[in-house]
Amino acid sequence: MAVIAVVGGPGAPGATTTALALLLAWPLSPGRRVLLVEADPDGGAVLAGALEGRVDAVYGLRNLAVADRRGLLAQTIWEQLIDLSPEGTAERLLLPGLTDPTQAPGLAYTWEPLADLLHGLEPQGYDVIVDLGRSGATGVSAVLARRADVVAVTVRTTLRGLSSVRPRLSALAEDLATAGTGVDALGLLLVAEGPYSGAEVSREFGVPLLGLLPHATRTARVLSDGGDITDRRFIRSELMRTARSAADEVQLLVRRRRQRLAPTAAPIPAQARITAQAQAPVPPQAQAPTPVPAPHVPSPAAPSPTAPSPTAAYAETAWGSAEGEQPSYTPPQPVAPVIVTGPVAPLAGLAPQPAAPAPFPSHVQSPQPPYGQQAAYTPYGQQAPSDQRPPYVRQESEDEGRYPLQQPAVTPDQAQPNDPQPNGARPNGAQPYNPGEVLRAR
Repeated sequence: MAVIAVVGGPGAPGATTTALALLLAWPLSPGRRVLLVEADPDGGAVLAGALEGRVDAVYGLRNLAVADRRGLLAQTIWEQLIDLSPEGTAERLLLPGLTDPTQAPGLAYTWEPLADLLHGLEPQGYDVIVDLGRSGATGVSAVLARRADVVAVTVRTTLRGLSSVRPRLSALAEDLATAGTGVDALGLLLVAEGPYSGAEVSREFGVPLLGLLPHATRTARVLSDGGDITDRRFIRSELMRTARSAADEVQLLVRRRRQRLAPTAAPIPAQARITAQAQAPVPPQAQAPTPVPAPHVPSPAAPSPTAPSPTAAYAETAWGSAEGEQPSYTPPQPVAPVIVTGPVAPLAGLAPQPAAPAPFPSHVQSPQPPYGQQAAYTPYGQQAPSDQRPPYVRQESEDEGRYPLQQPAVTPDQAQPNDPQPNGARPNGAQPYNPGEVLRAR
């Protein structure tokens, strides 16, 4: 039906919690789905918050930057979605946000194609909620807010919250009036924490009120920090009831804006309107086999250079063409990609990450084979058979005892090498040490 942008501000007004409440409370007719996109440049919070880390941070917005450069944005987005439907019917989907704010510059050229892609999902039965967080409505990602059908600003009704949101509302109104769909797209989603009423805040800022959510910290913690969203007490809580009312108001504002932006007929005098209705051409499917054209209507085979008749002028003005086409409004879609729905990543049942292998004991060292030879493979903890051992190991075992230790020969002039000599000198070139002593020392 539409693309709705949820904008936050300073002081943590609860934009992500509000966007999740709208996702779970969004009314869906048969065959329709709703998608929540975490487009906050400061990073997403649903994976570690509402999902409690049950899904690995391998899915999300960061994978779309590379896909866009490869021309695969329309196909890759379906591989990044997570099913948040309590029944597991893939009717309420989530596109997780960034895991690190430093990933935002990589999406500088992806925000605009992403905005075109999200608008192209509407004919396929998808409503889109975009969580822009605190800074998503400014900078290069502001194109998501400019092209949205409704921009809902989340505000806490405290003096601190209202004073901090005033300049942000002024900047948003100016940006939407000059580069967006119009300032009438703005709306307020208030969190009733302070003493100011919704009507008072709406009158002060001059922005319509879309919903007044209660300041229910216990229920909101289920959406911000995790909990059971299938619990009956959570489904029937005041927060979810007001979120359903806010979703209805958002859809009503979308229909009003589209009806107002739709092309309308120019005013025609009453007499001319009666004459045109009486002389209006019959649609081709309702014509008789041999129709008789009116005298003042030019024949298609012989066009007349004169001005068109009042009948043709009225039909062209009121219906957009002389063939009687009814007016229809189509939102601006610069690029309408053809998207084929693919597999949706499940919420539970994902394969766990493989465990890291055990480190090899440092005190166990396998012998290194000589250069140019390949050592035989032996499982850890087992000893290789003798016929499979490396040649250099078998050679060492075979050579043991083959060559006995030889005693060096002693020449006649070395017969008495240990005779005492002055200053420790040896006679006539005798060895300085007894070979037998050297061998025993070894």
